[in-house]
This record gives sequence, structure tokens and C-alpha cells, in this order.
Amino acid sequence: MSTAERTTMDSAAAATSAAVQSSLPLAIPAVAVPLLQDDGIDTMVDDDWVWDSIHLEAADTSRRLDLGGLQRTVKTWFEPAVLDDLLGPAEGHAERVAREWLGVGGKRWRPFLAAAVHAALVPGSTPAQEASLRKIAVAVECFHKASLVHDDIEDGDLERYGEPTLPGAYGVPVALNVGDVLIGEGYRLIADSGLDPVTLTAAVREASQSQRLLCRGQGEELAWSRTPTALASRQVLEIFRLKTAPAFDVALQLGSLCAGRGSDLAEVLRSFSEAVGIAYQIKDDLDDIQDDAGLLPGAQPRPSVVLALAAEQARGADRELLGRLARGEHVAGVTAERIRGAIAACKADEKAALLLEGYKEQAIRALDGLLEPALKGLLRRVLGKIFFRGVVRGLLPRGRAGAAATRPSGRGGQGECSRSGAHPARHLAGVSGRAP
Repeated sequence: MSTAERTTMDSAAAATSAAVQSSLPLAIPAVAVPLLQDDGIDTMVDDDWVWDSIHLEAADTSRRLDLGGLQRTVKTWFEPAVLDDLLGPAEGHAERVAREWLGVGGKRWRPFLAAAVHAALVPGSTPAQEASLRKIAVAVECFHKASLVHDDIEDGDLERYGEPTLPGAYGVPVALNVGDVLIGEGYRLIADSGLDPVTLTAAVREASQSQRLLCRGQGEELAWSRTPTALASRQVLEIFRLKTAPAFDVALQLGSLCAGRGSDLAEVLRSFSEAVGIAYQIKDDLDDIQDDAGLLPGAQPRPSVVLALAAEQARGADRELLGRLARGEHVAGVTAERIRGAIAACKADEKAALLLEGYKEQAIRALDGLLEPALKGLLRRVLGKIFFRGVVRGLLPRGRAGAAATRPSGRGGQGECSRSGAHPARHLAGVSGRAP
């Protein structure tokens, strides 16, 4: 290389270096994209999340919303003084007990969901809008707490987590009446929320429809408990759909209505709620098998998707045992460890985990048609807050369904799931040997 050529190259390198140095203080934008699996093997990302980050970052105000702070704010709405200010002084014994039960702690997921939807759609709400939202959110919790009281009565549960339930503390007649009081309080709050007449009518319709669907689901479960029979896993999932999904749906729908939206978002929110509700109940069943009190039959048996899958998959003595438990029978002398071992032997817990991942995926896919970037981003984050502790897991790219459906994850039995767009319950065709 000649001296002239070397000089030219050195000059070019110096110019490039100077350009790079001058650009460094300008800060290159970066966006964190969550991985879909955390085991480091064939890790993928959600394509939609990447495209949203590229194209919609400026419009998606949800990333600047402090969900933890919002959840803490929602919890303050259930402090005694705040409830008294919102509802007025409690009159009589029934209202005092209802107010006390409403204030008992919890994660407040349902009022939080209503508040989160409202925050995404109305980022700069006025004091009047905030007051209306508080009443709507507390109404959602009134309906939820009423359903818990009635569930405890119907299931014969006098104690939970070492503490007496409302019927356990006050007896069934008082608890039944308090549950009815809470339903009335919920509708009173909606009526006093300040919504315009058309929106108010829609809100009452959503709340009553949710109540009706929830009671239908509970009715199916109660009818089963009178004459327990072996339920197919799909039948259990249908009970979950009716019993659990409406409580999530009413929170999202009322939050949307309170924000001045309605029918344009209703179907997307309903599909999202259905998937979240079923996933939540599957997660509850999976948690139960880790808890001796939840695994051994209680005063009132209830359908379990884990036991239904186990009864379908087990062989030999395990099949007889798990079939009896799935039918709600009390098996004398059986230990929780023995049941857990039988469930693990037929991999029913892994199959249930696979279903859980599938319904979480379905919830994310339900948001594909949502045009509001802030609401779409927020609902993804909310899903992570409920299930993933901030990380979206369990998704695979289209076309890799075959390997995913047959390869269990190495993480605590959490299965992987296809992104083929099929309904999660279709995985049961390979589980139970039945056509979907």
C-alpha cells in the first residue's frame, strides 16, 4: 500500500471516529422487549410487541403509567373513612358488616382493572371523572365480594387461610343478607356515578349480564355437586368460563364505559376477559395441588381441571383414585402427597400448565384488533402483573406448534404453547384422545 493510500485511509478513519464521537451525546433510543421464554433455549419475542414499540411508542402512554402506584391508589378507596365518604354512614347491622367485609384486604384486581382501563383511555381525567371512576370501581368490588360471600355459603366454607369466613363468623342467615346488601350497594353506586343516561343504561346492562352469567356458572357447579359425576376437562373449562370470566369482563367494560367508550371496545374486552378468567381459574387449580387443604376434599367438592385431566390420563390404581376424587368422592385414608404423586405420574399438572399458557396467549392475541395503543399496551402489562410478574411467557412463533405441544418446559412444569391461533382447549384433543 502506498503512502498516499495509507494517508487517505487514515483520514477517512479519523473522520468516521469524529462523527461517531460527536453522535454519542445524542443518546440512542432503546426499548426493552420481554423474552417469551426464560430458559435461554430458542428464546423468542412477541412480534407485535416489537412492532408496537417501533411504530406506536409515542402514542402508547401506558408505558408511562405507574401500575403499582395505581393499584396502591385503588386500595386506598377501600379504607373505612373513604368508603364512608363514598357510601355514606352505614345504617344498621347488615350495612356495618357489609362495609367491614368490603374493606377486608385483597389484591383488588377487579377495581384495579376498571381503573387501569380508564387511565389508558382518559390519561388526564378531571376531578369529576375521578369521582365517577371511584364509584364504578367500588361497585365492581361490591359485586365481587358479594359473590365470595355466597360462594362460601354454597360451598360450606367456614374458614379460609386460617381465618373465619363471613358465614363462619356470623352464620349463614347474616352472611346471605350481607351478600345481598353488597349487590344493592353496587347498583346504587352505578346509579350515583354521574354517567349520562345512555351510558348509565349500558353500565347497568353490563353489570346485570355479568351477574346472570356468573350465577349460571355457579349453578352448573352446584348442580354437579348434588350428583357428582366425572366431568371431561372441557366441561370444567366451560364452568370456569361462565363462573370466573364475567367478573373480569364487568370490570373492563365498566371502566371503558366510564371513560366514554363502549360498544367499539366491548367485543375485544370480552374476548380478553374470557381468556384471563379461565387462565385465572386454572392457575387457582394448580395452586390448590400445592396446598394440602386445597387438594384434599373439603366440605363441598368442586370441579377441578387438574383432577379432570388426571382422571382422563391416569392408569391402574391411580386412575381409580383420581377418578373418585374427580367425581367429588371422599377417599378415606388418602394423603395429599399420594394425590400429588398420582397427578405428577400422569403429568396432569403439566397438561394443566400447558392449558394455562394457552389461555394467557389467547388473552394477548385477543388484543390484536385493538386500535388504541395505550389500552393495548396497558392490558398486556396488566396480564403480566396478574400472571407473569412482568414477563410475558409461553408464546411461540407460528409454525412451531408441533414441537411445542409435545415438549414440556424445564421450568416447574410450565408447558409451552403454539401460536397457531387455535383455541387453547384444542390441546385437549391430544390429552384426552377425543376429537375437539
